[in-house]
Amino acid sequence: MTTIAVIDYDMGNLHSACKGLEKAGAETVISDRYQDLEQADALVLPGVGAFDPAMQHLRSRDLISPIKDIIASGKPFFGICLGLQILFDGSDEGEEPGLGVIPGTVKQFQPEPDITIPHMGWNQLDYTQQLPVWERLPSQPWVYFDHSYYVDPVDAKVCAATVTHGSQTVTAAIARNNIVAVQFHPEKSSTHGLQLLANFIHQVHATVQVPA
Repeated sequence: MTTIAVIDYDMGNLHSACKGLEKAGAETVISDRYQDLEQADALVLPGVGAFDPAMQHLRSRDLISPIKDIIASGKPFFGICLGLQILFDGSDEGEEPGLGVIPGTVKQFQPEPDITIPHMGWNQLDYTQQLPVWERLPSQPWVYFDHSYYVDPVDAKVCAATVTHGSQTVTAAIARNNIVAVQFHPEKSSTHGLQLLANFIHQVHATVQVPA
């Protein structure tokens, strides 16, 4: 069975992410130990909360270099919500540097009449890349969001999907090489979210080398 390491850094409901992954067919391990992360078939970085505390917690657990090294090794990586944002260089929300894996910054939604911030609840994705993780999903799936900040990548080609809130259309998912990360919460997005996680697990399973 495919083993997914869910990175433990005290930011968010790890068990909710694990439950979604397990429903989608994976075995999960929650850990902040390099050995567990390195031995897993893929990494998932969930996250709820603010940018600076997230980076501080990662640093206090000596996880920054291991995460960057494992991503650089080509291991499949899936980021969720704050786990997407901290892949970037930094955020308007705070002063801490991010992981710097994806060039760009995290920006705040601008206030508009008749929209709420945070952007919370169900909204539709518009794909900008055709990816294996979108397979068996409708063309504009409804997924669940809860965020006041959004990522703004330097290279628009890494954007995999957008979402529109008021007049603002922003990046809702990114993909580059072995990295997929989403601003919404698949584990809270009903059948569409479970299908997305199942697609990721299937993709991971296909990359795992079977011993001769």
